[in-house]
Order: sequence, then C-alpha cells, then structure tokens
Amino acid sequence: MQIRRSLDHRDALIAIETIEAELRRRNKAAVLAIGDDHGELVALLRVNMAPLQSITIATNKAFTAAREGQPSRDLGIKSRDPKSGFDIAYYGDRRFVGWGGGVPVIVDGLTVGSVAVSGLSEDEDEELAKLGAARIIEAAKPER
Repeated sequence: MQIRRSLDHRDALIAIETIEAELRRRNKAAVLAIGDDHGELVALLRVNMAPLQSITIATNKAFTAAREGQPSRDLGIKSRDPKSGFDIAYYGDRRFVGWGGGVPVIVDGLTVGSVAVSGLSEDEDEELAKLGAARIIEAAKPER
C-alpha cells in the first residue's frame, strides 16, 4: 500500500493568499492554479480583470509542473532545444505546456503538488508561482 503526500485546500489557500497579496501590491491581475501531486486542480482563482484564456493556461501549467516534477518552463526549454528538442505532443496529453509560470512544490524530495500563475509575463508568472510554492513549503515545516 502506498501513502500519498499531496497538497490540500489549506495549502492552496496559503499560496493563493500570498500571491494575491503580491498582485494587489503590484496592482496587477492573474489567474492562480494550485494542483495536487498528480497535477489535478485543488484550487483556482481568477483575480478580477485577469485574462479569460489564462484560466486554461494556469491550469495546464500546474498540471505540467506536478506531473513532471519540474517547472513548466524547463519542459518548454528542453522541447525547443535545437539538438535534443522534441514535439511536446509526444507526452500524450494536450495539457502539457512549456510556458513559464508553473512550479512543483517539493517536500522531502517528493513532488506534492504545484503552483501556477498565468496572465502576466512568463518571468513574472514564474516569480509569483515560486513565491506561493515557497510559502507552502515554509508553512509545512514543523515548529522548532
């Protein structure tokens, strides 16, 4: 029998509150997607005025980051490599994407979920996703 470790809705709220506060500070809007250890959605927030298409993109970034255990941008870079690149369609699921903004949440060497942001530049999406993931990991540490 296997015991899974996965993000739950409380973890998702931690990331959402952290990223939403930073978006407010910057006066920007985006879509936030939090995935479980399989990349399936735990929570989604579309901040007012965030682009509609970013809902699907954020969801797919979260899926990619959790399923691959690496940032979604890394998969995109590898697929576009001039020598060893590959068609991302070979992954067999249209939800895999190679845009920056999805990051895995790794605890004790295990991918337990993902945080993704869409609607801003790739760099800003990724920066905010990393902020949310770091806050989840920080909150998961036992009190010392």
